[in-house]
Amino acid sequence: MSSTTPILHQNNHHQHRLLFSFTSKTTPFHSLHSLHFKRKPLLSFSSSYSASSSSQQHQSITRVSTAPVEYAPPPPDFNFHQEISRLKKLRSRLAVSQSLSHKLSVLDSDSRLKNFFNDKHSNYFARVLASLNLDQLFLIKCVIAAGQEHVLNLEPEYVESEARSDIKSALYALVEFIDRLDVNGRNSEAKDAVLEIEQVKDLNKLLKTLAEIEQFYDCVGGIIGYQVEVLELLAQSKFERKTTKSQHVHESMECQFLEIHVPSGLDLSQNTEYAAQAALWGIEGLPELGEIYPLGGSADRLGLVDHETGECLPAAMLPYCGRTLLEGLIRDLQCITPVAIMTSSAKNNHERITSLCERLRWFGRGQSSFQLFEQPLVPAVDAEDGQWLVMRPFAPVCKPGGHGAIWKLAHDKGIFKWFHDNGRKGATVRQVSNVVAATDLTLLALAGIGLHHGKKLGFASCKRSSGATEGINVLIEKKNLDGKWAYGLSCIEYTEFDKFGITRGPFSSNGLQADFPANTNILYVDLASAELVGSSENERSLPGMVLNTKKPIVYMDNFGDTHSKCLCLFACSVPGGRLECTMQNIADNFLNTYSSRCYKGVEDDLDTFMVYNERRRVTSSAKKKRKHADMSLHQTPEGSFLDILRNAYDILSQCDIKLPEVMTNTLMMDLHILSFSILPLAYFGRSQDRSPPTCPMFKALGLAFYEVFAVMQLFKGGSVSKGSELQIEVAEFLWRNVQLDGSLIIVAENVMGSTRIADNGESILQYGHRCGRCKLNNVKVLNKGIDWDCGDNTYWKHDVQWFEALKVILHGNAEFEASDVTLQGNHVFEVPDGHKLKITSGNSGLVVQLDPIEQNMMDTGSWHWNYKINGSHIVLELVEL
Repeated sequence: MSSTTPILHQNNHHQHRLLFSFTSKTTPFHSLHSLHFKRKPLLSFSSSYSASSSSQQHQSITRVSTAPVEYAPPPPDFNFHQEISRLKKLRSRLAVSQSLSHKLSVLDSDSRLKNFFNDKHSNYFARVLASLNLDQLFLIKCVIAAGQEHVLNLEPEYVESEARSDIKSALYALVEFIDRLDVNGRNSEAKDAVLEIEQVKDLNKLLKTLAEIEQFYDCVGGIIGYQVEVLELLAQSKFERKTTKSQHVHESMECQFLEIHVPSGLDLSQNTEYAAQAALWGIEGLPELGEIYPLGGSADRLGLVDHETGECLPAAMLPYCGRTLLEGLIRDLQCITPVAIMTSSAKNNHERITSLCERLRWFGRGQSSFQLFEQPLVPAVDAEDGQWLVMRPFAPVCKPGGHGAIWKLAHDKGIFKWFHDNGRKGATVRQVSNVVAATDLTLLALAGIGLHHGKKLGFASCKRSSGATEGINVLIEKKNLDGKWAYGLSCIEYTEFDKFGITRGPFSSNGLQADFPANTNILYVDLASAELVGSSENERSLPGMVLNTKKPIVYMDNFGDTHSKCLCLFACSVPGGRLECTMQNIADNFLNTYSSRCYKGVEDDLDTFMVYNERRRVTSSAKKKRKHADMSLHQTPEGSFLDILRNAYDILSQCDIKLPEVMTNTLMMDLHILSFSILPLAYFGRSQDRSPPTCPMFKALGLAFYEVFAVMQLFKGGSVSKGSELQIEVAEFLWRNVQLDGSLIIVAENVMGSTRIADNGESILQYGHRCGRCKLNNVKVLNKGIDWDCGDNTYWKHDVQWFEALKVILHGNAEFEASDVTLQGNHVFEVPDGHKLKITSGNSGLVVQLDPIEQNMMDTGSWHWNYKINGSHIVLELVEL
């Protein structure tokens, strides 16, 4: 029997097990991979039945071929020009076709399909395709016309001749099997049949994916257009080696002349008065603002896995500081505002995010405040010739097509109309992995400037980090083909640096990379302007298309083995990638044109703008898992949590509170290696003098956190000793001369307000209504705190072990007050809803008094902060009832 023979076994009970073992153009089943081998199978498998016992239990046997691998010299270079020309002609003919039947006729006339459906195999393939409807038939023929026959495992060129008759038989059997399935997926001829036919599921999934690609990429020609874009980008990358970079850039940007300059922008850390004013514009504009979150990425570098099921998880589900990243994102919002979330099917992203929102009752904001829309997955391709990578029959490797899909998808799914119906003019855009974006006033100032000055797009930027895989913000200056000059702020992705003569990798402080600020993917966007781009029926709706072949494509084959494409054989690497769009490059559609060249002062008048702040107050991401031996914390959960601690230090140190300074990454890593062999965060390891380090865990205190001047009114005086822990989860809070040595944790059930039941039965958050409250005045907190030597501690998750701690838990509108007292040792004060717990010092120790809150104070509390605006600053007034 041939090693590629598919076998269909049928016993007397009509039980069917259909198993394919076809060779594939990318040979995804093999234990060794190379496009330079003759495609003889290395592995094959078949299913057989054993009647070794009276019960005649059926067993599946796996067989491995030991046939030698025959090496062949590499094939000749792929003719990109010829293939692109063929596909473009085909795309043009399909674009003018008025009906599906006409489109099918156009496809049938294509040379690739003619060669595929030759007379020798026409009857065989006609029987297979007869089971499909016309829409499905069109999709399958588009795949073949795009040169991706191997996805279907039907291409005769790559099937050994001695196995063809067996493959035909198996496919006939598959068609007959599908024909006999009833509407519930059961075999109508054998109701008791045991079905094991994953190919049917894969084929249905393939057809769904193809339909989504055809629909979403309709602006460039559907499946055919997708392949054209892939091949053109691959051809460009090869062409760059043979031409000057400037020549290539000019041609790709359709201009006579192009230069990039370092943008100036507004430095929020320097111009503090204007920054405060811009933030107030943002606060005033909150009723006109929405939120957009691109959460569709697969986040492979994070390596997040459900420990119960073993399934891969998307980044939004990462447990961080006691909650998922998505919960943290929503908690940063200062009012109930429309939130649009782009998801994908990668790692069950859409289902998991929907389930999380439902489980948390839509975060007290109502389901009507959210719109979840799913972006399509796109095929990953081989970087040499653009061939789609395949895991098994009918199962191409698919990944999300980049966050740039968000603009067209928002138009297609009615998201822009939904924002308009809710009275929103602009939106802020941020990614879930960036845990510090809401620190300080960056987001509010960004949105405030955008709204107040009627800008179309704004960037929040900062200094670049050496070695970071991030793009740069630039001021583009170009002379168009019509002779006019165009200016605007935009972004160059790090994958495109070579095109502009920018070196990648580590850079010096005085180098070209260091001059340009980092692109952080924190944006303000005018919704009407974005909709014009998203609704355009051409490439403009898919901004910043790139083909990143610099990162490996990781996938699992038919045997459950993980492969990384780059596929390595005899030190040979063949990288893969996928067509991606970048959401920030929508800026390229907002350039301002002038009749003559502008030399100075052009930025103030542009439709695009940039604000700048200290890096750790703009971006610090938890997007990749830290490797055990890696000395860098960059873009890891550990590193981003360290930046949270540093931001807390910066703010509290301005409140006349004595704090030990948080150490640097490198020093902490060195100390960690010297002191510990455990994996948790290095910066919590003991220092060389064996004393514990600093751990101020500080949480946002509602709107006041955005204004340092306001925070200084909440906190005054005191100290936090080295190795202490401070967690505050309450908005109505007062700290006066508190000395902390150990762990202090204050958690309110109603952090920012209580919920009410709306007419539609949903729980809706009421800001400032029946909040939990806490006052600490002249208090000493002394306890042993965290067990720093516990190897199970994961600090960025808030998963730690304590020796002792002072914990205050406020239910409902509960209040806690402590004055002129020392709280030593392990304490848990749990205050019930509607009550106030007051602790003072007495002759014999602590005096603990629990009283009900007066009825007329149930909603407002016995005290609260009254927020006022004085000039460009927020002023707090303590109101006691």
